[in-house]
Amino acid sequence: MIKRPLASLLCAALFATTLLTGCASTSGAPAAQASAAVRQILAPSGKLRVAVYVGSPTSVIPGATPEATRGVGYELGRELARRLGVPFEPVIFPKNADSLASIKEGRTDVTFTNATPARARDMDFSQPFLDVERGFLVGPGSNAQRSEELDHPGARIGASIGSTTEATLNRQFKNMKIVLAPTLKAGVEMLAKNEIDAFATNKAILYEMSDSLPGSRVLAGQWGFEHFAAGIPHGRQAGEAFVRQFIEQVKADGSVARAARRGGVRGIVVPK
Repeated sequence: MIKRPLASLLCAALFATTLLTGCASTSGAPAAQASAAVRQILAPSGKLRVAVYVGSPTSVIPGATPEATRGVGYELGRELARRLGVPFEPVIFPKNADSLASIKEGRTDVTFTNATPARARDMDFSQPFLDVERGFLVGPGSNAQRSEELDHPGARIGASIGSTTEATLNRQFKNMKIVLAPTLKAGVEMLAKNEIDAFATNKAILYEMSDSLPGSRVLAGQWGFEHFAAGIPHGRQAGEAFVRQFIEQVKADGSVARAARRGGVRGIVVPK
């Protein structure tokens, strides 16, 4: 069990390795700025290439201008780039599976996504900064009220290709059939055409999908949580302490909560 405050431990570790020019606490001191060594480790191209994917307010909802673009991953990536002292370069993918592959292959430098043991084989994660409920979205003609009503033979439940939902849904619900959607937009179209009975993912995404399909509903209750963290490519362990300190700071100073509000994220909890 850790006895000393996390910020103190991180400061000591960072001082010992001389990777930072300074170390800030979460009590209001200025945020630490990165040394040249940390910048080279975390942004080897000279820019911070932040992997985000469209359709989720936990990642990015593109706007007409950069100022109008919202999303927790987008905003945290921009702030991390500022603290590193490098240009911010968002790399926008059509689906999360593509953004995860870019981190695994080292084509991008950081993503903010659900941290799972399977994904940890492909990248290194910080501690969580956001917990999001998992749930189901049903179409306009559905009479279902709760998740349990969908667990029957013949129930067609949509999920994104390569998502955590695809990998875990049938562990909890034994009878439903998973129908894979290439994108979140395709999932909405499948619901509208009655090609599936519900779509499953985290509620932040489900509410965003529901806004684009009149008459659809996010069912009450939840079937678990997704735990969002910062993920960086393997081989950059010398920069992990800076990323972990950054996550502690943006939780403590309210940056995560503000980004979630601006993005309209619903169904969330910010871990203490």
